[in-house]
Amino acid sequence: KKKFKEAFTTEEVIWYFVIYFISVGAITANIYNAGLFDSVPMALHHASFNAASVMTTTGFAISDFNLWPDFSKFILLLLMFIGACAGSTGGGMKVPRIILLVKNVKKGLMQVIHPRSVKVVKLNGEKVDHETMRMVNVYFMSFILVYVVSLLLISFEGMGITTEFTAIAATINNIGPGFDAVGPTGNYSSFGSFSKIVLSFDMLAGRLEMFPMLILLVPSTWKK
Repeated sequence: KKKFKEAFTTEEVIWYFVIYFISVGAITANIYNAGLFDSVPMALHHASFNAASVMTTTGFAISDFNLWPDFSKFILLLLMFIGACAGSTGGGMKVPRIILLVKNVKKGLMQVIHPRSVKVVKLNGEKVDHETMRMVNVYFMSFILVYVVSLLLISFEGMGITTEFTAIAATINNIGPGFDAVGPTGNYSSFGSFSKIVLSFDMLAGRLEMFPMLILLVPSTWKK
């Protein structure tokens, strides 16, 4: 019981549930006000399930969120990138990395305001060492690089920016459905063979945390 209670006092778990419940509340209000559901409980039911499915990268859907307002779809898109917790089988960038990135940005801004101040990034009350922050930043830049290059490569398909952008978001974060043609009621069959190879690479890169797949592209590693 003690360990169970301690789990809910860690920053990662707190951030995870705060992000989830705020997202569910915002989506519920948005889709109810848009007239998509007759009652708040029904809107809450669909919002909570789909948000949980996206954030845990389960890939299920109980309604076509393609039909939801842009505000709700944007929140779901953000949840795709945030993803699950560290150590889980879920995809996304993972909550701890998001926490460290946010805190690192805050640290940088505070040092701009107070140049002589000494700021450190902490997680669960403990100082995060420089090497850990460096690897988080390298992962983030690798993620962005793979995303941008993939988007450039599949853009020749002419499927539309929403379909292409969210297809990569759904594959690199191991979500499943995206928006438009690759939404909950769609699939990836309309993409050509080359684009499917790119998206398959993205799925593997996202699942293996980027670095193993990127290392395979470095010629100097082929002889080792």
